[in-house]
Amino acid sequence: MLCLRQVCLLTLRRYQARALCSDVLLSQINGCTHEDEVFNLVGRNKARLSEKHVGIALNMLWQLQKHRPFLSRTSDYVRNHSQFLALCVLAENKVELMEDEVIVDTLYSVLRLNVEDHVSLTKVLVTEAWKRLERLSLPCLSKFALCLYKQHRHFSPIIGQVAHIVDMKLDSIQDIRILSVLMISISEVITESFRDRLLHKAEQLLEEEHEVHFNYARRILQFLQNVKLRYHPVLEKCNRIFLKSASHLDIHSISHIFGLYEQLGFGSAEFRLIAKQLLSEAIDDYYDPETFPKLFFSLGPLAEPKVRERLLITAVNMAEEFSSHQILMILKTMRKMKCRNSHLLKKMASVLHKHLDSYHVLQLVKLTQYLVVLHCQDVELFAKLKMLLLGYLKSSVIPADTAAVIRVLAMLPSFQVEEMIINKAAAVLPQCRLHHLNCIATALVKWNHHGQFHWQNSSELCAKLLQKLNDTAFQRLQKANNLNLLLEELPYVNGEWFEEVLNEETLAMCQHLIDQITWANVLPLSFFLIKSEHRCPALFARIASVTVENIDKILTSEIYFILFLFSALNYDPPDNEEFFKSCIQHLTSNLMLPDTVKQRVHSSLMKLNRAVCLECPEFHIPWFHEPYCQRVFHNSMSQINAQRQHIHRMLTEILGGSHYSRVSVLTPYYYEIDFECVLDVNKKPLSYMAQNIALGGVGEIPLRHDFKDEGRKALPPGAQRIALEFLDSKAFSKDYSRHLKGEPAVKKRHLEMLGYRVVQIPHFEWNSMVLSTKSEQLEYLRQQLYGIQ
Repeated sequence: MLCLRQVCLLTLRRYQARALCSDVLLSQINGCTHEDEVFNLVGRNKARLSEKHVGIALNMLWQLQKHRPFLSRTSDYVRNHSQFLALCVLAENKVELMEDEVIVDTLYSVLRLNVEDHVSLTKVLVTEAWKRLERLSLPCLSKFALCLYKQHRHFSPIIGQVAHIVDMKLDSIQDIRILSVLMISISEVITESFRDRLLHKAEQLLEEEHEVHFNYARRILQFLQNVKLRYHPVLEKCNRIFLKSASHLDIHSISHIFGLYEQLGFGSAEFRLIAKQLLSEAIDDYYDPETFPKLFFSLGPLAEPKVRERLLITAVNMAEEFSSHQILMILKTMRKMKCRNSHLLKKMASVLHKHLDSYHVLQLVKLTQYLVVLHCQDVELFAKLKMLLLGYLKSSVIPADTAAVIRVLAMLPSFQVEEMIINKAAAVLPQCRLHHLNCIATALVKWNHHGQFHWQNSSELCAKLLQKLNDTAFQRLQKANNLNLLLEELPYVNGEWFEEVLNEETLAMCQHLIDQITWANVLPLSFFLIKSEHRCPALFARIASVTVENIDKILTSEIYFILFLFSALNYDPPDNEEFFKSCIQHLTSNLMLPDTVKQRVHSSLMKLNRAVCLECPEFHIPWFHEPYCQRVFHNSMSQINAQRQHIHRMLTEILGGSHYSRVSVLTPYYYEIDFECVLDVNKKPLSYMAQNIALGGVGEIPLRHDFKDEGRKALPPGAQRIALEFLDSKAFSKDYSRHLKGEPAVKKRHLEMLGYRVVQIPHFEWNSMVLSTKSEQLEYLRQQLYGIQ
């Protein structure tokens, strides 16, 4: 019977296919220019409608919506029309008769018309397509996979089967459009090796095809974001496609691309300049509630002061019309812009009151974060946020949500901790990842420090929870066997708790997993090592070798941070010449750096100019950063803390008066040194002329002396300038070696080139028990100053 039924169905399909060649009704449906025309045809011809007619009618309804501006679409009207409901019933009844392509096209059209996933038609269409999965053509398979992706079926068994088919047929895919759709659809269920094969194929097709639509490149970026990978060759190719397609990009595409670039940590100065120009020229076209938040997000951080002010004023005027999601986007952008415009912030806060109930828990967490960072003063709003967050916390069973809520509650001013919070934290500890544990630990330490526990035995309960938290963190680290998974957690782990409890253990685990260091994870590992301020020769050497071997795969901006690791912690890898040469060549080949890096570039260029002038005079490079340095130091204040005041008083006592030394001296090439004095050939101090700034009350008084103030007079024969520097903990690595970092080491070398004898006083010597009395400190200082062994 089943065989006979299949034969009958196939025969019927062939007959209908021949009949449709001259089907007048089909032509009429295809000729419709308005939804009502489609509905009229459906209403008059229900008895004549075949599965082909139904599929074409539903597709036509979507095509009519698609070609309208977003704000002019009438999807609600279409979905609620009686004839649309009739079409859905007909489609559901005729689904077994439909061709493969018709089933997938119908499912796609229904989903694009925002029909709910739970509606029976969508379920029937998905089930029928699943039955035919193995025989779907590649274009049809990609469209079906996209439908599943839009239904958020990221981990469903169907997606697993789609991934298997793609794995089998990958070599035969020659269309980047088909591949890009399949890549984002299966991104959550693939292995690393399959991911790399997909990227290799995408790179190949992007290279071969002369004209690639920017949407296909955007999907490739979305895939990279989904798999949390920054793959330099593909990123650069996609960026070139966006630059070529710039004239076709609208605000929706630009804001989406900026969002992906932000998440991937990728920056393109060319794209930013083009986007800035395009958006600035078309700024008047985006003054509606749907597009303006995207304009604010994309243009705000790039805008000139006048345009920025215009955006802020428009945001204030339009605030009442923003949705809850758009308000979140505006506040996020304000934080990125470091904009604390009180008028806009007050307006956002007042509008937020009516939207609070529409946010899910993680959105509430982000919202609270933004408001705290932007210094919002709306007490009533914070009270409501606190109530909502506590409500979510009581019902939450997800460790990540629980940790996020506890972390943001600790940011609220004058927050009284309830015992429920401690109990909730204790309940989720075994399921927490490292950064969740860090969130909870940071909150507990802060609350305990500020005395925010007010119930009986609260301190004891807090101490027990912290000990349990420490044990859980150690156990999690000891079980780690995948460096990539470990590094995924570390960017969000910081603060005193981590440094005191987990830093050493984490470094040891990274060394244990040293063979898993690849070009794809050298950047997050470098970030962690920079943050930890620990010198680990084995890890540094491995990072250097992997970087040299894979230099072409690593982003230019990533090379900057890898180099910074080695310079900051003052470490030369075994093949240092090859490493530094490869990195510098790659860095200088593309100086289009992201803004976050560019902010440091001017300072770095000044330091490079200074180093070349001092260390390579044979190059005859001029010192051209004088105006920049003058601006920087003119706008800064030099203050002397209590430790340095104490040293200065002792220095005055040793030398015989305050006129024998100077405080906060600017040298040629703009190094600032703590104290300067001059000793003659007999090691007797020489008095400074015009020494007219007293030490008293220096806590808030700048005491900087410029080398130009009195001119840099030649010293008497045999005399020597002494630069005395107090080095705090920031000048040394945090491991047991207490190795001097790169910057103070370079400063010492350069000061010696400028004619100084440099005396560096490490904090761990000055504050040690050996120098616990004033007389011992005076003797130590005297020995350092006069070079007594």
